[in-house]
Amino acid sequence: MREIYLDNAATTRTDPEVAAFIERLSTEEYGNTSSLHLKGVEAEKRVREASRILADILKCSPQEILYTSGGTESDNLAIIGTALAKRRTGNRIIISAVEHAAVARTADFLTEFGFDVVRLPVGPDGIVRPESLQEVLTPDVILVSCMYVNSETGAVQPVAELAKLTHEMAPQASFHVDAVQAFGKYRIAPGRLGIDLMSVSSHKFHGPKGVGFLYIKKGTKIRPVIYGGGHQSGMRSGTENVPGAAGMAMAAKIAYDGLEEKMAKITALRERLREGLLELPDVTVNTPEGEFAAPHVLSATFAGVRAEVLLHALEADGICISAGSACSSNKPSPSATLIAMGVPEEALSSTVRFSFCKENTEEDVDETLASLKRQLPMLRRFVRK
Repeated sequence: MREIYLDNAATTRTDPEVAAFIERLSTEEYGNTSSLHLKGVEAEKRVREASRILADILKCSPQEILYTSGGTESDNLAIIGTALAKRRTGNRIIISAVEHAAVARTADFLTEFGFDVVRLPVGPDGIVRPESLQEVLTPDVILVSCMYVNSETGAVQPVAELAKLTHEMAPQASFHVDAVQAFGKYRIAPGRLGIDLMSVSSHKFHGPKGVGFLYIKKGTKIRPVIYGGGHQSGMRSGTENVPGAAGMAMAAKIAYDGLEEKMAKITALRERLREGLLELPDVTVNTPEGEFAAPHVLSATFAGVRAEVLLHALEADGICISAGSACSSNKPSPSATLIAMGVPEEALSSTVRFSFCKENTEEDVDETLASLKRQLPMLRRFVRK
């Protein structure tokens, strides 16, 4: 049976060239960047080169790249680190109502220490309206956090407009963007967009798991949350993951080579699937259209069929999809994103996510639609009984 992998928003297959490079660094150039001998010097050069590659992509300074273990750590550091650094300035933190749990739960954690967390509502399309941010920007705001691309629906937020508002109305506040689902799909220059802090995770763009970075604009007030030997200028102690950092940079370079052509192809696949789904009975697409939709994600609700049941039915045909965000899809709680969008209660448990990468084909889409056409009537009959 041929495998059709449509869960690329959860993770991507590591690029074979990247995997081979990581293996070589792990077995041959295995030095510690803190060591003074040749192996250590070689390792330090690899990390510096990785920072240069990423900085070139982001149009920033290599010193503004801080390596982490991935998106979750980057989000935690951005939010907690800012709160620690600015707690004498104010105590209000603003996030969107559709943030990933790595942002939402971290913000909730800070309420235990007296911080006031405000959640921005979204429309039925899952997008924050700038006027809703304008209404809550007060002098005590120290941080605004809004994701670039929603991991469940693919909705694209107006981050540049939100950042501009933040800096105009609350100049003491930092603006953070969770770009985990956006990096590798969009050309992002955080300095030009008004972004002070930006989280990225390697395994979302064919890099290794367990590594990511946080862009920290020069001059941004932030405190470390991991202490030890003072690595990375004291901002994140711990032996640096040289193969991870170097492999991530290689994957990023590959992703951004011919990016527009790759994203055009993926967008066409997403629209092919959208059109096919809308021809099926009792199917609703939750992902917005046009410029407000990321190229690689499509969320759909299949009335009368539980998401987990549909997921496993497609799996029997070799098709891999997701029942929501990968970090929470194995838990029975309803999606906070869909609730914020006003999705009816009965539809919350019937929504799945399809997500694409450069390796997917039209045949993948057509076989998925054929499987759905064959299985949905049977699954709905079973539910009715």
